Amino acid sequence: MASDPSQLQDFCLLPLDAVLVNGFVCKPPMHVTADDFFFSGLDMPGNTSNQLGSKVTQVNVNQIAGLNTLGISLARIDYAPYGLNPPHTHPRATEILTLLEGTLYVGFVTSNTNNGNLLFTKMLKKGDVFVFPEGLIHFQFNYGPTPAVAVAALSSQNPGVITIANAVFGSNPPISDAVLAKAFQVGKDTIKYLQAQFWVDNN
Repeated sequence: MASDPSQLQDFCLLPLDAVLVNGFVCKPPMHVTADDFFFSGLDMPGNTSNQLGSKVTQVNVNQIAGLNTLGISLARIDYAPYGLNPPHTHPRATEILTLLEGTLYVGFVTSNTNNGNLLFTKMLKKGDVFVFPEGLIHFQFNYGPTPAVAVAALSSQNPGVITIANAVFGSNPPISDAVLAKAFQVGKDTIKYLQAQFWVDNN
């Protein structure tokens, strides 16, 4: 019930002037080409020279029209030494990550339970695979002094991403400092300081 609907045809490509519904309207099959199922450049490292030291290169329906209705996408994530893909969620997808180079400390937090929010973590080395369940907050951190590279597959053509710090402290317009001060149990000055920061988008 909470995943992309199953397709009823071989493919459904979006036309250039598509109207967004749940997915996109279909391009006439006679106008479809092999390029509609193609993306080039995932072998190129992403630019990690930002405050987080990471870069996510997304390959979803916005890059490959042929992914429309197929319920799958992927991403390449590059990490500088000690780079972080910060806590975030994918509201529409489970993610399975494979580490290609380096080492990563990864983890996710469960939703609210009687036992609290449980944290599951693992240290990954080259060739290891880890799953982040749909909608749960998760992260990856490169503890190593050398760069790391991972590829992630996601169970949606357009999984979405909500970076927690950006959404909470960098929303436009800002969330009321009274709301955030009470939620995080800190003073309004701390909230104002956090809201004044530049929150990096590594996507």
